[in-house]
Amino acid sequence: MKYFVTLLLLVSVFAGCKQNIKKESVQEENKKAKALLEGIWKDSDEDNVAFLVKGDTIYYPDSTSQPVYFEIIDDTLVLKGNSISKYPIIRQEAHLFEFKNQSDDIVKFIKSEDPNDSLEFIRQSPNVLNQRIVIKRDTIISHSDKKYHCYVQINPTTYKVFRTSYNSEGIEVENVYYDNIIHISIFSGANKIFSKDFYKKDFNTIVPDNMLKQCILSDIVLDYIDGSGVHYNTQLALPDSPSSFIVKLTISYQGKISMHVAK
Repeated sequence: MKYFVTLLLLVSVFAGCKQNIKKESVQEENKKAKALLEGIWKDSDEDNVAFLVKGDTIYYPDSTSQPVYFEIIDDTLVLKGNSISKYPIIRQEAHLFEFKNQSDDIVKFIKSEDPNDSLEFIRQSPNVLNQRIVIKRDTIISHSDKKYHCYVQINPTTYKVFRTSYNSEGIEVENVYYDNIIHISIFSGANKIFSKDFYKKDFNTIVPDNMLKQCILSDIVLDYIDGSGVHYNTQLALPDSPSSFIVKLTISYQGKISMHVAK
């Protein structure tokens, strides 16, 4: 019994210490500073509308940029989007706001007093850039006196892809896009050789994860046919960028898949 009481006391003390450590690690938000940011802010150098603060959310005039939840902890602006970014605040007043951006440059904003600036934020939801249409391709191709019917269909989805970039003020913003699912079928006469829906994740063994997260499965295009099978070029594209991964996809006559990044 004495051992049991001692054990309970130790557990209570440990739990109490754990709670105290947890409480001490939680930083309180500066709600006064947050309320001071309410309104529309403009770049002090070029007089362009930069962002709108409403409640606990920052909105951008760029219709492709996602609104982002924010906090002010001590003297730091914390943006909590798909990732967390922090900006040290240099100076904050009712009509002036300065902080250091990702490049360690000081950016300065002034609060707008022009009611017409609110027109920049009429669209409440961001535009999502994507073709949003079903694309179908039917191709007949021959090899060794046999004809093969190759079918590709690009299906738009509601799967969101977030791409992180920096605006002209050096603030991290997130643009949102929709991914695709691409179906491939191959027939020889009435005999089905292959049929599969391809997702972006199917290429995770050859495309770096940090890039794949921001890519869209844009297209799979028939390239040629030979003794090893039917060859396709798969495009995994970074939205609004000339950069993309081209993956060589080969489907054998036995329905086996092989792939490698194009050189």
